[in-house]
Amino acid sequence: VQLVESGGGSVQAGGSLRLSCAASGLSFSRSAMGWFRQAPGKEREFVAGINWSGTDTSYADSMKGRFTISRDNAKNTVYLQMNSLKPEDTAIYYCAADDWRSTVIREASQYVYWGQGTQVTVSS
Repeated sequence: VQLVESGGGSVQAGGSLRLSCAASGLSFSRSAMGWFRQAPGKEREFVAGINWSGTDTSYADSMKGRFTISRDNAKNTVYLQMNSLKPEDTAIYYCAADDWRSTVIREASQYVYWGQGTQVTVSS
């Protein structure tokens, strides 16, 4: 199984980025997907999750209204649209997957597969 994130970079506060995670080697349309992030010196935290059909999503409170998770099962790709970015959003963002799970997952321990991460840096 491979999860490959892309779309990270540097942006000024208030800007936007769209992260992508291309999955292979798993039954993507039967997989719960999620995004997590880890800032320097901090623990990995949940950002957003989506069920296998894309009909249910969940967000961390600090991301609600700014971030949107979506998926394209035909392209085996999950996205994270990030708007109104803040310096505190600076972190490495990771994609995660658990196959044959129909529900949204918020806990990192329940994900089986992880990507290598993509850096997002927001300057003030």
